[in-house]
Amino acid sequence: MKITPANIPLFKLSLALVGLSSFAPLSPAQAADCTTKIGAVLPTSVDWGRPIAETAQFAVELYNESGGVKGCDIEMVLRDSQADPKIGVDAAKAMVDLDKVPVLIGAVSSGVSMPILTSVTAPSGVMQMSCCSSSTAFTDVAKEGKTKGLWFRTFATTRNQAAVAARLIQERGYKSVGIFYKNDDWGQDLGKLVAADLETLGIEVTTSAAINDAQASYRAEVTSVLKTKPEALYMALYPAEGISLVREWLSLGGTQEFVAANSLKSDEFRDGVGMQYLTKLVGHDTAPPRTDSADTFTEMYKAKFDSEPNGPGLPNSYDAVMISLLAMDAAPELTGAAIAASVPRVTDPAGTPIFPDVAGLAQARELLGEGKNVSYQGATGAVVFDANGDVSAPAVAWKFSETGVEEESYFALDEVNAFIAELTK
Repeated sequence: MKITPANIPLFKLSLALVGLSSFAPLSPAQAADCTTKIGAVLPTSVDWGRPIAETAQFAVELYNESGGVKGCDIEMVLRDSQADPKIGVDAAKAMVDLDKVPVLIGAVSSGVSMPILTSVTAPSGVMQMSCCSSSTAFTDVAKEGKTKGLWFRTFATTRNQAAVAARLIQERGYKSVGIFYKNDDWGQDLGKLVAADLETLGIEVTTSAAINDAQASYRAEVTSVLKTKPEALYMALYPAEGISLVREWLSLGGTQEFVAANSLKSDEFRDGVGMQYLTKLVGHDTAPPRTDSADTFTEMYKAKFDSEPNGPGLPNSYDAVMISLLAMDAAPELTGAAIAASVPRVTDPAGTPIFPDVAGLAQARELLGEGKNVSYQGATGAVVFDANGDVSAPAVAWKFSETGVEEESYFALDEVNAFIAELTK
């Protein structure tokens, strides 16, 4: 990775987090004489967003070690979205207009990714690959032809997440549930789907309350839900508002029976609320399949960062970058349209399986050069996109521990699909 003015602040922060050796330059034998830029808009200024960016950078480093794209090193220009739609759009526009990137990795949050897609990448002919945007609104936009085939995401849609959330609530025997959802594209979508699924299962939704960013207090919203006396609480929130809201909820005597979306799967939320109040919480998240390629990613990640890849979106971030770079190698020219059209060549179920490590990437490049297709087997398994740029995925139920996050149960892809079929028949 090369350092540009756009990513110097994050780079300095990254050094403090993972050490200078993590960003050591390639050896002279490996270094290329040319560079190609891609862009990334990720929330590097928030605790849960930095590891997503670190993982994307790690993928770039490995790809460069394997030989780069068409013999050139990749330079990832990284800008902070601050999880804010306006800031994200401005960052994306700068990279498209000034850095002339043909590919944009990002964003995190559907509320940030959607305006980038509709106002920057699609109009400019830039391919956009998101690790962490799940709203079904993207599927609708793609069906309408508004993405121009330039949009992909490596994170399963809220349709998958809602079905798993409803199943967890049903398994715990809750008869009534109150819902708090973040008032953005992602939160509105997930909150609506969970409510509908619970009603299908005969579980009462006492009320649903929208939560806005950066309020001084959430007492009014908390009080409105408390009055309905739910047995459990479902939360589709981010840590910033989630911490403040749960503190107020508990101070007013609310239940500690919590079910949480993957966005709250962070040390920041656990420590901000207090582990003693979260012992009954269960969360849901997409999960890598139990495959050798997922194990390969986990081992590489642990060797790099000396920790497990337990944060939200980490394997998805890795795969978003790797698939984008492979598609660049497969493309006849480095334009957004050509790269997007080459994604099926590197995620072809009938292609040669390749692993997400240096040897696998080098093998993929050789096969692509021979005109053959490959099947990328990555951190999230064998990635296959549908016509709308969507993927499906297994799921996991998780809980907090004193040292981090622990898996409670695993749902294979066929189980998740069965949940969805049961709820939509």
